[in-house]
Amino acid sequence: MAEKITNLDKQITCMAYIHRENNFRHHYYDEEMKQYEMMKAGNPDAVTESARMMSSGLNGHLSDNPVRNIKYLFVANITLATRFAIEGGLDSETAYNISDLYINKMDALQSVEEVLELHRDMFSYFTKQMANLKKQCVFSKPVIQCLDYIDLNLHTHIKIDELAGYVNLNTSYLSTLFKKEMGIPISDYILKRRIDTAKNMLRYSEYPASQISEILAFSSQSHFIRCFKKETGMTPREYQKLHYRENLQAAHHHSEPENH
Repeated sequence: MAEKITNLDKQITCMAYIHRENNFRHHYYDEEMKQYEMMKAGNPDAVTESARMMSSGLNGHLSDNPVRNIKYLFVANITLATRFAIEGGLDSETAYNISDLYINKMDALQSVEEVLELHRDMFSYFTKQMANLKKQCVFSKPVIQCLDYIDLNLHTHIKIDELAGYVNLNTSYLSTLFKKEMGIPISDYILKRRIDTAKNMLRYSEYPASQISEILAFSSQSHFIRCFKKETGMTPREYQKLHYRENLQAAHHHSEPENH
């Protein structure tokens, strides 16, 4: 073990010498952290700053393959962006899911330009999430508990009296409190969250509308289609056709065996 550490130390020293000889340096720590602090604050200029940093030429050399090199940098950047977003108040599960989704999207890309474009989109998405957090009101503990409970139980038939029991409040009082703080009745909010989740599933998965309606506990597929169309102006099938991510289609096509 000691010999391996010694060899590694020698390699690091050698690399530092080569960088000095070629007048190369990495980004300074404060210089690199600026983009994440801006993102954390919801500052839209974070997107431009992150794009500038990504293309500065001071990111280091991680692979001789240009596409693999930029992908490694992408993963390093989204890891930091995720941590800063969580520190800024974004729900950790949401942040990790965003990270997983973007890394999966990146994995299917084939060029440096595509990865840079996705990086910009990723940073923009995180920044918008943080900006939205800043705009939100501070909710009471019972309402926050309800929001968490609803998000964890979208696959079940959520009843208002169950929610009231969960937060130890009278059903009538909870309904009044929830509408006062959220601006809509509990039942409307539950439906909205189900539709939002369905939209994500239609965009980022291969589940058909019939299966999504079952997963999200709609009473029937026709009921799901009616609610979805009322919210979005189109049927689930139309929405999926319009928004389904091309890179996921490409990845699926890529996985199929070629016919010779």
